[in-house]
Amino acid sequence: MKVKEKYRGLSREELLIAIERLGADYEVHSYSCSQCILAAINDVVGLSDDIVRCGTSSCGGSAFQLVGPCGGYQGGLIALDYFFGRPAKCMSPDELKMENIQKLMDSVAVAREWYDKYFRTYGTIQCAGIMYQKFGRLFYFEDPDEFRKFDEAGAHTDPEKCAKVVGTAARMLLELLMDKGVVEAD
Repeated sequence: MKVKEKYRGLSREELLIAIERLGADYEVHSYSCSQCILAAINDVVGLSDDIVRCGTSSCGGSAFQLVGPCGGYQGGLIALDYFFGRPAKCMSPDELKMENIQKLMDSVAVAREWYDKYFRTYGTIQCAGIMYQKFGRLFYFEDPDEFRKFDEAGAHTDPEKCAKVVGTAARMLLELLMDKGVVEAD
């Protein structure tokens, strides 16, 4: 898959820098780390709006509960499943076909590469772990006062906080997609 016209002619490194900035900018202006990484990938290579919407509530450790993976990680999984996932036609409620199971295993292998990249970068894939690294504490988003404190602590204004996580995730994801031959830079 070629990058969109706007990004043609950029070197690999220029493209990675561009998507890193896009991911960060989306997080600053739109929130939802999981959806912002998908929006950045959409801007560069094109995804359906349905895929971008699928990332909406995977943020904040899953529905703002802090108990699940980082939304940047989750959004990356959604994108990888878009490109490498097992199609519905390879599933059956009636019979087991090992070739269909192999398609699952192939998809999981790519997702494992994503996991490894994320874990090497942050030492965790958990939202709470990354939040603690960036802020030194956790914020409970469903409490409006806590969400205000999160924002006041620089969540969306400090370039080293959430915007950095999302930008880095977008860069790592595009890098993986290019390494796998799914996305071609000029």
